[in-house]
Amino acid sequence: MQAIVMTAVGDPDVLVAEEVPAPRPAEDEVVIRAEAIPVLFPETKLRSGEFPLAAPLPLIFGFQAAGIVTEVGAQVDSALLGQRVVVATRGFGAYAEFVAAPADSVAPIPDGLSFVDAAAVLMNGSVAIPLLETAALTGGETVLIEAAATGVGSALTQLAGEFGAARVIGTAGSPEKAARARELGADEVIDHNDPAWTTRLRETLGGATVDVVFDSIGGASASGLLDLMTPLRGRMLGYGWLSGAPAHVTATDLIMRGLTFTGCAGPDWLNRVAQARGAVLARAAAGGLDPLVETVLPLGRASHAHRLLENRAPLGKIVLRPEAATS
Repeated sequence: MQAIVMTAVGDPDVLVAEEVPAPRPAEDEVVIRAEAIPVLFPETKLRSGEFPLAAPLPLIFGFQAAGIVTEVGAQVDSALLGQRVVVATRGFGAYAEFVAAPADSVAPIPDGLSFVDAAAVLMNGSVAIPLLETAALTGGETVLIEAAATGVGSALTQLAGEFGAARVIGTAGSPEKAARARELGADEVIDHNDPAWTTRLRETLGGATVDVVFDSIGGASASGLLDLMTPLRGRMLGYGWLSGAPAHVTATDLIMRGLTFTGCAGPDWLNRVAQARGAVLARAAAGGLDPLVETVLPLGRASHAHRLLENRAPLGKIVLRPEAATS
């Protein structure tokens, strides 16, 4: 089968198309014939070495895939055979024509939702819903969504009003992305590439405060937001490091302002994300969450897909499609 092998840590050229043996399922696994494979921004960080990869190289790259179950392990219900599903791997193996994954990661794809749309919506929605549930919005809050036009931010922007946000302020890195954020539901959008963007936010607020910050940027900008948050009930949820570092926020910073910071990461958080997958696919099938597919590329162009993501060019999701995909 064709697969994309990560040969070393480095630029996108370390992702190489090779012919490799198809996987066989372990006792607790399924194998799917992949029909659509999402390219995820965190994958670019792992490939570049910015985030550690907990497996030896070379390896078949990739975290998620959508397809049809072709084999099941000895401990797995054979009723899954032939089912349309999405799966999450153990951290590698998804950029391939056939993908092995734990059976407990399987989520059925509802009728009416394509493989491409299921692959595209899975990560964004399954992170966004637990974030909104954790924020516990009550119907009157002003929320700030960083990187509101793309990735998880795009799903947050679509869903924030439904979950109780009264005013949605987004950030974006280009005029095109600002326009997209407004289309998705942001009331105002600020350019987070402006070094003084937190000052622009203060001006936009006009004396009001932010109740909830969905922080995907991290780094130094997080501390610049604290004085713009609502004392005693303001909360920041940190779930991304687009700046390359976690939020520079200390316990003292929070205590002196009566604020809270919730780190949305780690095994328990990932369990919540996994549990949200079924709900996300159902929403997308019903038209309640746009998968926002930017483009579909052949599997062999994985390195090109990574370049596009690193250049922050796409407005939507890039999906890879094996040449042998049937639909």
